[in-house]
Amino acid sequence: MRRSLVLLSAGLTVLSTGFASAENNTPRNLILFIPDGLRALKITPETAPAMAEVRDKGVNFKNSHSLFPTFTMANGSAMSTGHYLGDTGVFSNTIWTNYTSVPAGDTVVPFIENDAVLGDIDEHFKGDYLNEETVLKMARDKGLSTAAIGKVGPTYQWDHTDHPEKPGKHSIVIDDSTGSKAGVALSDEMKDALTKAGLALTAPSRGDNGKAGDAKTPGTTTANVVQQAYFADVATKVVLPMFKARNKPFVLVFWSRDPDGTQHNQGDSLNQILPGINGPSTMASIKNVDNNLAQLRKALDELGLAANTNIMIQADHGFSTISKESKTSPSAKVSYDDTPKDFLPMGFLAIDLAKALDLPLFDPNDKNAAVTGNAHPKAGNGVLGKDPTKPDLVVATNGGSDLIYLPNKDKTLAAKTIKALMEQDYVSGLFVDDQLGRFPGTLPLSSINLRGKAATPTPAIVVNFRSYASECGEAPTNCSVQVADTVLRQGQGMHGSFSRGDTYNFMAAIGPDFKAGFVDELPVSNADVGMTAAQLLGLRSSGNGGLVGRVMSEALPNGVVPKAFKAVEKSKKKSENGLETVLNVQRVGSQRYFDAAGFPGRTLGLEPDAGKQKTAGK
Repeated sequence: MRRSLVLLSAGLTVLSTGFASAENNTPRNLILFIPDGLRALKITPETAPAMAEVRDKGVNFKNSHSLFPTFTMANGSAMSTGHYLGDTGVFSNTIWTNYTSVPAGDTVVPFIENDAVLGDIDEHFKGDYLNEETVLKMARDKGLSTAAIGKVGPTYQWDHTDHPEKPGKHSIVIDDSTGSKAGVALSDEMKDALTKAGLALTAPSRGDNGKAGDAKTPGTTTANVVQQAYFADVATKVVLPMFKARNKPFVLVFWSRDPDGTQHNQGDSLNQILPGINGPSTMASIKNVDNNLAQLRKALDELGLAANTNIMIQADHGFSTISKESKTSPSAKVSYDDTPKDFLPMGFLAIDLAKALDLPLFDPNDKNAAVTGNAHPKAGNGVLGKDPTKPDLVVATNGGSDLIYLPNKDKTLAAKTIKALMEQDYVSGLFVDDQLGRFPGTLPLSSINLRGKAATPTPAIVVNFRSYASECGEAPTNCSVQVADTVLRQGQGMHGSFSRGDTYNFMAAIGPDFKAGFVDELPVSNADVGMTAAQLLGLRSSGNGGLVGRVMSEALPNGVVPKAFKAVEKSKKKSENGLETVLNVQRVGSQRYFDAAGFPGRTLGLEPDAGKQKTAGK
């Protein structure tokens, strides 16, 4: 930890003397624009002219990285704090909290993309489940105007503490829940401004965009246009004019659900791998978010704010098409009412582990009802053991990777679980809590920065699922396919794996404190976004943990350009059946960037000859 903190301090000192920062000149404004689930190589002047312009005229972060597990809340926590997941404790979108969350539906494995659930978890973990200060809160405390607008869950995470029911003393938060009892309260100032602008005090729903379909009915073919048009109007017609009138620096976070939401639910490819997430629905969703950015930039111009505003664009993760196929899974051989024949059901990992370990399986999302016969857990999550209130093992289902918790820290059970996982063809790489020891074929959580100062329980095992590239006719990362533990169907979209398709997120920046027309070849990550944003705003956090990103100094005028190195890390010993977890790493100083990991040949970006494979984006 000390080494990381020293490096960070040195980086900030060097940077602050090398360019005109917010600390020693007129403070800048900052817009953090997050196109959820946007793959780096899907952006062209034809598909998304506004984002392509920022990339080509500003800084093109060509070697970008999402953090693993590649989920929204996890990477949102990194962006908002500058810390890796081992410190923030947001290990995925669904985690085990070791207590029953009532707002989440009376479950110990809450899905945390929900404002009420986040408030509940905050209360349980001494007022701040992240255990690290967010950029937006630091900016607010310093007197800057602050707002977060967009997708419910990650939007609120940017400033989730300090009694948001008192809106006059909190960042403006506008998301799906705005206007409902579960939403963050609006101040009188915001209510008046929204009314004068002709905008509703309640956010619209997603409409048809929220329809995922089922095994026989295709999902949506409509982008999230209506809801995001509302958010963009709130930002451009209310918040930005309000901030200008205040005549002080501001930070605005705009978190676009598209293309993520449309890619998840798209109905272009029911039960078929092709076209998968490369069909017309996806392209419409990319154009939708691009229109939102164009509207924001136009408003900045019209308000006279553009020259003094930095814009950072960063997707939380990439994306993949879902596969539900396995030749080894016992659960795939069972008939389910809602699952096509020979396909994996939702909750297949929990079902298969219960069988392999000979442990009873209960559903934490159904009042701990027993899961038997041809049933599967309602949300995929499972608690295993004789007593569901005191489980031996917990599975938190997420998508392209799942979390396994061992409440009793049972090393013997850990070994049996790892052995069972090694026998499944849908598994590609296992990461095990350092406190349980080293196991053949695995790597420790610390190797990917998942062991730190987290307030929430740390997983015992993180399971990465198999991924590969389809023949979609584009770059391999655009053709990524992954086995996913989800209610969604084969052919729809998911993320969460250690595929380079999921870790390769779109990142770009433009503004007075960024170089123009610069292609950044160095590795960068979402944790670096948080640290760079803090530096641009002249903010400082005490920090509880030491797993921090770096300031992207090479992208700033007169900033230091460090050197980068590549490495390959492997399990110390192979498993009994010859498997080893391999991790492709890049390094800048003591900062480590993770390209892809898993069993060679089972993870996109990690070919059988893993030691010689090249990094995507280079």
